[in-house]
Amino acid sequence: MRSSFKQVSTLFHNVPWGPMRICPRCRSAVYMAIELGMRGHHAETSGPTQPVSTVNVADSRALFDNFVTQPHAAFHESILPPKGTYTVQDHPVAVEGGEISVRSLVPVVEDANETFPVLVFIHGGGMCLGGIELDDYALRGWCVRHKISIVNVGYRLAPENPFPTAINDCHITLQWVVSNASILKADLSKGFIVGGHSAGAYVSAVLAHIARDDPFFEGRRLTGQLLREPTVCRYQAYPESLKAKFRSIEENKDVPPVTKDQLDRLRAWYNAPPTDPRSSPLLYPSHEGLPRAYIQASQLDVLRDDGLVYAEVLKEAGVEVKMDLYPGVGHGWYYNDPTSAASARAREGVEEALEWLLGRRQS
Repeated sequence: MRSSFKQVSTLFHNVPWGPMRICPRCRSAVYMAIELGMRGHHAETSGPTQPVSTVNVADSRALFDNFVTQPHAAFHESILPPKGTYTVQDHPVAVEGGEISVRSLVPVVEDANETFPVLVFIHGGGMCLGGIELDDYALRGWCVRHKISIVNVGYRLAPENPFPTAINDCHITLQWVVSNASILKADLSKGFIVGGHSAGAYVSAVLAHIARDDPFFEGRRLTGQLLREPTVCRYQAYPESLKAKFRSIEENKDVPPVTKDQLDRLRAWYNAPPTDPRSSPLLYPSHEGLPRAYIQASQLDVLRDDGLVYAEVLKEAGVEVKMDLYPGVGHGWYYNDPTSAASARAREGVEEALEWLLGRRQS
């Protein structure tokens, strides 16, 4: 039965970690997490990676839209750059077994012949939730402020389209960008970046390896990775040599808005083998030759150590890395609470990093 806001609020004030550890203005994220948890708390488990839950994907998508997409979009809509400073166009892209839509954002400048670097952006949502609307307005600002063409990928979601559908859709989109650089006014030599948040950052990390090894990209390799709170290794597949460094999966397992149980539910819908490097990019045999990477992580995030460990591993492989760790906040807090000072700092951090990835500023 659907829980009431009053029930959720009561639970929030009685959970063991308490409201003192979470910014009061982040409570919408907490309500979403507890709401999902209440619907699934009688669930049984059929195995370590296949939890069976009473929560269905339609309810989860509705909650995600209400508590994540809408507040984030509303905030960025209020600060959109002026009309006429960018163009917006949706493009169909043929993929295996169907078609997806990608949205291009291209700066409008005085010189009609000017070309721009390009960012391929992949939205978050656990591979099961969200869409291109999630980051659309925020990306319009990036497009104008950084004079960069952006392609926002509407990949197909699980469970209807399980692993590796989304990976394949995004790989094809990368190829589409190369083949259609002219309509994007893109010059890949000025910058060719892949990035995203959470699940989108995971896909970006996978694509960085795929593009490195794919002959199609010879002479037009990726130049940067923008990885905001990535998940890079399923906890069932942590390498023995690194396992002790992955503490946040237990330390923060009950901290909203993304708990370990919710992570398990989304991963069960996605249905990817934990040891496949396309599921856990940390497990690729080599990370050498990857483009420079910016990584964001959050102190109270269940996935915090994915970012921290991945930064170490990339550095050891000779990859340039810029890393930011934000204290006192959980996963994706800047989506639920975009008006907070902490969210403003995170936005500043990612936009400074974008300039670094483009080689326009020092780290």
